[in-house]
Amino acid sequence: MGRREDLKRLAKVTTDDPRWSSVVARDKAADGRFYYSVVTTGVYCRPSCTSRRARPENVRFHATPAAAEKNGFRACRRCRPNGLSLTETNAAKIAKVCRLLERAEELPSLEALAASAGMSTFHFHRTFKAVTGLTPRDYGMAHRTKRVRKTLANSTSVTAAIYEAGYSSNSRFYEGSDQALGMTPTRFRDGGAGTAIHFAIGECSLGSILVAQSGRGVCAVLLGDDPASLARDLQDQFPKAELIGAESGYEDVVAKVIGLIESPGVGLDLPLDIRGTAFQRRVWKALGQIPVGSTASYAEIAKKIGSPTAVRAVAQACGANKLAVAIPCHRVIRNDGGLSGYRWGVDRKRALLEREAQL
Repeated sequence: MGRREDLKRLAKVTTDDPRWSSVVARDKAADGRFYYSVVTTGVYCRPSCTSRRARPENVRFHATPAAAEKNGFRACRRCRPNGLSLTETNAAKIAKVCRLLERAEELPSLEALAASAGMSTFHFHRTFKAVTGLTPRDYGMAHRTKRVRKTLANSTSVTAAIYEAGYSSNSRFYEGSDQALGMTPTRFRDGGAGTAIHFAIGECSLGSILVAQSGRGVCAVLLGDDPASLARDLQDQFPKAELIGAESGYEDVVAKVIGLIESPGVGLDLPLDIRGTAFQRRVWKALGQIPVGSTASYAEIAKKIGSPTAVRAVAQACGANKLAVAIPCHRVIRNDGGLSGYRWGVDRKRALLEREAQL
């Protein structure tokens, strides 16, 4: 009886550990984060190992291969946990291609990129998107846009900045410049000069709130404890824009956003001016599809947008969100159900989730 109870206790220790769910799911995204061993076989594996699943009472977890080997376990011959996994090998190849794209004056062809990675065109395209969350072309274009942003800030000529970033013609950049920069290149270079942004600051149950709106829609929803710091944050984004505060009638827009915070089930019937990279916009679109009262993990969002290995990039996109509540990044949690970082504070994230859970 004592032996049986002991096995039940060991099994419960394993199944209560959040790492066990990764082992059960054979989650490749967990590879490298931890390793598990099986006492009955003396072998340790990666979480994604396809070998027959061990009984939970026989499983032990380790932080590194060295820790597992120190405890007397040997490496699995199937998943080879003490070497580079296929995922890690592919990631290294894709990282090399990314550096190539970042240095290229002209975007290389898909065939040339695949050859540099030593993969077939089809396998390369699929692997690149799985690792980075973007197609090779979108990655190259996003990096060019980044270069344009940087060069525009230090150039007196928009045309020179565009060509310096690697575009062969002005028209190719202007096709997507408005969505990428949120305004014309000339206005971006001038720090938003000539762009009118209306804003107002109010108070809600989460503290101070700033809502800003461009001609295209709400472009910022900022939360904090100090109204002045929120205004400075907005000004830092567009140092030369015309910031128009406390205009008559604009308080109605702020009231609608506050209403979304206090009564999440109401929804927000306002146009949004969403500015970000192609990958960020994909993540933010997926966040908007999480129902009120529900949550999703970073890994689940990565899978939803078709980039299961881009978990860290998803977290970075959530952190880059400047539209609090309107784009509900507070509904994204860790795989173990815990709350992770939130641009406006974990306490606010917890309060929002608790309020939504009551609906």
